[in-house]
Amino acid sequence: MGRVKSFEKNVDRYEAWFDRNQAAYQSELQALRTLLPKNGKGLEVGVGTGRFAAPLGVRVGVDPSTAMAKVAMERGIEVRFGVGENLPCKDSSFDFILLVTTICFLDDVPAALREAYRVLTAGGYILVGFINRESTLGKAYEKRKQDNEFYRQATFLSVDEVVIHLQRAGFRDFVFRQTIFQNPEEMKQPDLVRPGYGEGSFVVVRAKKPLKH
Repeated sequence: MGRVKSFEKNVDRYEAWFDRNQAAYQSELQALRTLLPKNGKGLEVGVGTGRFAAPLGVRVGVDPSTAMAKVAMERGIEVRFGVGENLPCKDSSFDFILLVTTICFLDDVPAALREAYRVLTAGGYILVGFINRESTLGKAYEKRKQDNEFYRQATFLSVDEVVIHLQRAGFRDFVFRQTIFQNPEEMKQPDLVRPGYGEGSFVVVRAKKPLKH
C-alpha cells in the first residue's frame, strides 16, 4: 500500500507535473490517441486524477486512491475503487483498456494483465503507456528514483518485458508508438509520435485479445 499512499498524499504535486510539463503531457496524449479505438466502451486502470481518461473520452476508471479519484470524478469519470490485480468489473465488459504510467506501480503485473484480459471483450484492445526503462529518461528516473516521491515506489520495465507479460496473459497483435525524444522539462512544444520503439522515452504498446481462445 506504500505506492498508494504516495499518491494519496501528493495529489497537488502530481497535478502540478502536468501543468508544468504541458508539451510532454500533450505528446503522451497524442501517442495514445494514435492507437485508441474509435468506438467502444473503455476503462482506465490506475485512472488517477483522470488526466488521461478525460481528454481521451474514457468514462470509467479504477483506482485505489480516494484523493486521486475525487479529482477524476470532478472531471466526469466514473471511478470504481480497486486495484488492477482484482478489477471490480464483470467478465468481457469493456472493449478497450488503458494503463498509462501505471504498470510500473503494480504489485503483480501478471495478475493485473490477466484481469485486464478477463474484463475485455473478445477482439478488444489493451493500451499500455509507460516510460521505457531502457530510454534516456527511463535511465535518469531509475538513477534518481529515491529522490522522487512517486518513482521511489516504481519498478520500471523495458518494452521487451512488457511484451512478454502481455504475451503470457494471452494478448497478441502488437503495435508500438513512441514519443518524448528530449528532456520533458526542456520541451517547448509536443514531440512527434513515431511508430516503433527504441528512441522515444514514452512508449505505447497496443495488443489484442484474440477473438478465439
